[in-house]
Amino acid sequence: MKIKPIILSLVLSAALLSPTLSTAQKIEYLKFGDFNNWVTRVIKESHLIGGKEKKIYEVGPSTTITGNKPYVNMGGSPWGTSNVYAKVAGVVKGSNAVEPCVRSGSNLCAKLCTKLDHIKAVGVVNMDVMVAGSIFLGQMIEPVSSTKNPYSKMDMGVPYTKRPQSLVLDYRVDMPSANTRTKSTGFGSKKTLAGRDHAVVFIYLQRRWEDADGNLHAKRVATGGHQFTTASKWVNGFKIPLVYGDVSKNADLKWLGLRSSKDNAYYARNSKNKLKPVIEEGWDDPNATPTHVIVMISSGAGEPFIGTEGLNFYVDNIGFAF
Repeated sequence: MKIKPIILSLVLSAALLSPTLSTAQKIEYLKFGDFNNWVTRVIKESHLIGGKEKKIYEVGPSTTITGNKPYVNMGGSPWGTSNVYAKVAGVVKGSNAVEPCVRSGSNLCAKLCTKLDHIKAVGVVNMDVMVAGSIFLGQMIEPVSSTKNPYSKMDMGVPYTKRPQSLVLDYRVDMPSANTRTKSTGFGSKKTLAGRDHAVVFIYLQRRWEDADGNLHAKRVATGGHQFTTASKWVNGFKIPLVYGDVSKNADLKWLGLRSSKDNAYYARNSKNKLKPVIEEGWDDPNATPTHVIVMISSGAGEPFIGTEGLNFYVDNIGFAF
């Protein structure tokens, strides 16, 4: 089968970065990664579940969008969020677990929350869904029409050809004392599970290509990640190192193994604008040049609909260090 490389855009790779460059530390901050600007969306939920207007937020230029419209990243923002406009069986619902938060004065940050999303309508529906707040480089595909295979609703990763040493960010963690998690899908009763959830950040550099049938493949160029398991006040300039090449024997990164099947692969658009799973076919040469970067930041680390309520993860000033 003839393999053709994905056409890269160096312009898009450059557009990922904010014009702010810290030359002393050699840090290139991600565009809108200071979280001082947000898009406010006003979604009108269905009368069946109360008919209220609900605000949900996206990371992008300061503006307000009113109406039940699928969101597409604005102003060159590379950030998608787990906030969604959903329309399931004709019922419109807005979900918001990522929001702006005042850090100091007029300086904002991103607050990622783990919470129960209540969906109630007297005599019709009464359910709670556990949601974790996440931001990622890419695009959420709306309207979301089902809870099946959440990754298939996300275009994960953006073009990127540089080789940074680490991801840098400021963070703070609110960690509940309860050593339990809640599983609540909205169907059936809530379940209490042993063990407390934690916040996570992980970074993949991939070299992707597309085959003649439009399927997407990749090799993992570099991997980085950190699990945040305890409460903390603000920590500034925290660095998460990137390790190039095979990390399968790296004890600290074994939890970030290859996504090598359709069951666990992230999705992206191919050259025909169709969402396809990106199948990782192995570890790349440590000196390889990546084509894409994936960054995921979340207040939960487990399966969908499982989390520790009240776990909040605050992040600010995200960039790559060289």
